[in-house]
Amino acid sequence: MDLPPLPAIRIDGFAAFTIAIIVYFAGVHLTTRIAFLRTYSIPEPVSGGIAAALIAWGVVAITGRAVEFDLGVRDLLLVYFFTTVGMSARIADLVKGGRMLALLLVLTAGFMIVQAGIGLLGAALFGLPSQAGVMMGTAALIGGHGTAIAWGPVVADTHGVTGAAELGIATATLGLIVASLLGGPIARYLIVRHAPALPAAPKESYGGAALEEHPRAGGRVSNGDLLRSILWLNIAVAIGVSAHAALEDAGVKLPLFVPCLIAGIVISNVVPRIFRRIEWPSGTPAMGLIQEFSLSVFLSMSLMSMQLWTLADHAGVLAVTVAMQAAAATLFIVFVVFRAMGRDYFAAVICSGFTGVTLGATPTAIANMTAVTQRYGAAPLAFIVLPLVSAFFVDLINAVLIQLVLGL
Repeated sequence: MDLPPLPAIRIDGFAAFTIAIIVYFAGVHLTTRIAFLRTYSIPEPVSGGIAAALIAWGVVAITGRAVEFDLGVRDLLLVYFFTTVGMSARIADLVKGGRMLALLLVLTAGFMIVQAGIGLLGAALFGLPSQAGVMMGTAALIGGHGTAIAWGPVVADTHGVTGAAELGIATATLGLIVASLLGGPIARYLIVRHAPALPAAPKESYGGAALEEHPRAGGRVSNGDLLRSILWLNIAVAIGVSAHAALEDAGVKLPLFVPCLIAGIVISNVVPRIFRRIEWPSGTPAMGLIQEFSLSVFLSMSLMSMQLWTLADHAGVLAVTVAMQAAAATLFIVFVVFRAMGRDYFAAVICSGFTGVTLGATPTAIANMTAVTQRYGAAPLAFIVLPLVSAFFVDLINAVLIQLVLGL
């Protein structure tokens, strides 16, 4: 008689949050000890998170019980991070970046068609239904785990593809790993290869002009500075949450962090102009600290919670298809995206992030860009342009493209 599966090992939110901090420091230690991680700007949460995910896989192999983390804190950190990005944005910079945003959107939409085709090819090579290819294309890679989970039951129930959701989740997991490891090396290759054309001490290059760095970007963080930053962040988040609820009531579905990011942009460019005596937190060390903290712990939680044991059932098709997807993305980024975005330092940073967008998720893209800019120099416009493309417009295009491919 078959025994029922053992109950999962469930780790609550507080424990998961604490473990994520430990995972981050483990990543710092690995980066200190391993030259490859430093040379190719692999984010510390990535190296630590992958190591933790491997340990969790070992626990599953020994005990036969899945490891599940409560990730509620992670979702809040994601909202906080993107709100800090919005609070640091300037309308003038966004106006400058408007053409780049439109161009990047066109490039992303073009690559999504390529990615969908590779997913179908992978399914054909292994004799799977063509609809299974959708779960190895934009649904899992451009869309990430959320889109894979949303579309998996549709593909399974409507088109009879057994295990579609599991295949999509496994593809998204492997894609996340590949994206985390590829972004830094691609940026380094572009920066080193095109070094004569890049500024010696990069700031943010756009159209030959450097964007001004905030004069308060360094210094000590006081208790007042920290609380002031958190207060205004919470106000922006409250506005973003209200806008998100209103949009959902109107039938418009967006990730929560998108309206929070936009709310941050709006209040950061309006409030200081109206109330000139307010000590505004944008660009302060406190805001930078919150931004780095929220991204680091978010990414640590995302990587350490990957259920690597789910990859085993689809190892062959996953390895081949994701390898093809990674090769196509690398070629597209190096020979198309970098050139189209200006062949400069800004373009190199965008390319590191584009790797995350095409193979992983928006937070992975941000982590890749953060690691690159920490090593080579600031590129603030990249942190506005890329999230708006990947988290807003791409979701809309992806929904249409998935339905078109399924219709084939």
